[in-house]
Amino acid sequence: MSDGGGAPTSGSRLVGLACSEDVRLRYVDDTDLARLAAVADFSYRAFAVDSEPGGRARRDAQAEAELAEFAASLDVLVVCHGAPFVGETVLSRASRLTLLGELDGDRFAHRLDVEAAHAHGVRVVDTSQGSSWPTAEWALGLALVGLRNAGAFFRLMIAHEQTYFPYELRHGPGYDGAELARKRVGLIGFGHVGRRLIELLAPFEVEATVFDPFVPRELAEPYRVVFASLERVLESDVVFVLVPLTSRTEGMLGAAELDRLRPGAVLVNVSRGRVIEASALAARLARGDVVACLDVFDPEPVPLDAPLLDLPNVFLTPHLAGVTEESRRRFFRLMVDECLRHFEGFEPWSELTARVVELRG
Repeated sequence: MSDGGGAPTSGSRLVGLACSEDVRLRYVDDTDLARLAAVADFSYRAFAVDSEPGGRARRDAQAEAELAEFAASLDVLVVCHGAPFVGETVLSRASRLTLLGELDGDRFAHRLDVEAAHAHGVRVVDTSQGSSWPTAEWALGLALVGLRNAGAFFRLMIAHEQTYFPYELRHGPGYDGAELARKRVGLIGFGHVGRRLIELLAPFEVEATVFDPFVPRELAEPYRVVFASLERVLESDVVFVLVPLTSRTEGMLGAAELDRLRPGAVLVNVSRGRVIEASALAARLARGDVVACLDVFDPEPVPLDAPLLDLPNVFLTPHLAGVTEESRRRFFRLMVDECLRHFEGFEPWSELTARVVELRG
């Protein structure tokens, strides 16, 4: 096994990883390297190219030239944070390359020129869905917290104002309609997180409605959901915001949309804060008749003097939904799975096609 930039020491296939040293230490597990070693040699090259806002790698001609030299002998090139942009400079030198992968990039090819890769006959995959497991779990947890209005009770307890659930509080949010079972839930977005969330919701026998104009309608039957307009989804008992941040989704939930939330509804956002207009959200929550459980914000991090921090009907976590040790290791494990499928002649599970990239807007 090669650990630098040299030629493979055994076998005829070579998989290369280009990223920061921090990514290598946190993402790459020895058990996955062992699985990969059964079919290919592994090579690693450290890079430290900064990212622009939004995640795209800054253009760095020298770093790209170094990556091109590294990729020249590879069959598979995998990149992640710290890696240079993979465009024509790199692809024109990588004559053996048949698969290009990004470990963690929101499935929008932040470090890749997908069109150029396809022109060179290279398939592209992205395993960013590695964080969808914990994100879906946390979305479910936030829904349960919101239905019980647990944030408000927690505030009372840590303020030493209330340490039990008195009869006079056993009405309204946290008591009326506080169980998730058989509730109407709405999902705004039905990507990896949404589909995993539906699986987690199965024991609750919910009635699930989905707004996502881009996913195939054939998914409705196997996932037992119905597709509907955004307006209908916003009328649910629990509304999950699960869309990525793109030019199409930024600010998609404004005052008019938030006004459709019924009194007593729970709003869960584990996607990106800028999907919801910040001023409209603050105004809607100030009315006090809905509960919001938010893992993401606009701006982020939340200013310490933000009124949002003081609202009793708001439960907050600091953008931690997808951040777990398991998910960090899962990115590379999923990429090894893709390599194994690729070398065996199977199609990838997580291919970045022109249509997927177009959705970033």
